[in-house]
Amino acid sequence: MKHRIAAAAGVGLAPLLVVALPAAPAAAHGYINSPPSRQAMCAQGRVSDCGPIVYEPQSVEGPKGQQNCHGGLSQFAQLNDDSRPWPTTSAGNRVTVNWVLTARHATSTWEYFIGTTRIAVFNDGGARPGATVSHQVDLGGRTGRQKLLAVWNIADTPMAFYSCVDLQVGGTPPTTPPPTTTTPPTTTPPTTPPTTTTPPSSGTWVPNTAYATGAQVTHNGAAYRCVQGHTSLAGWEPDVTPALWQRI
Repeated sequence: MKHRIAAAAGVGLAPLLVVALPAAPAAAHGYINSPPSRQAMCAQGRVSDCGPIVYEPQSVEGPKGQQNCHGGLSQFAQLNDDSRPWPTTSAGNRVTVNWVLTARHATSTWEYFIGTTRIAVFNDGGARPGATVSHQVDLGGRTGRQKLLAVWNIADTPMAFYSCVDLQVGGTPPTTPPPTTTTPPTTTPPTTPPTTTTPPSSGTWVPNTAYATGAQVTHNGAAYRCVQGHTSLAGWEPDVTPALWQRI
């Protein structure tokens, strides 16, 4: 190669230009799957008009230190709109929060906030987590409707991932606010979205589908049982996500 470049320079040819190609985009990352976060609600079709978050609920990444649900990303601004009819999940004073991670970044801390008050922190000290992570979060005696903000702080970058969960702590009010448009038929409970029904045992796994724990699918000629409810995404096929699917 050195001789070829020297020869080109000797005959007055244009100098060889080296073009730097942009780096490939980072892989997907993670979000709270249970209790369903706002991005999970959108991906499951339980809230309409959510924008592109329905295709990438795991991608709410922004600079550390923010106090919002959308990571400061304008394309996900719907997640930070508290006036939208976000369904709530009934909870006691301690709630188990489950993350599904599609890229296992080295982690400094996981933080949980009610309003601007940090109510829990878990320090991983730079360790790389598994494909799923669970935390027991004490809500500190709060009751009623609460918005839990969760922040996953990455150890080796200035970035974090944001996820908000709407909870109804204590009592048994409806898990979904009254509809703002049409009234659903009286024979269909308004809190049961059609996308959460368990697929038949003969069904074939497909992406962008809400699978409940215990659902059975086939993929590449093998049968699998869902071990953790989630919304499927391309790249989360049953044969590569043992944290979500068990071969049967």
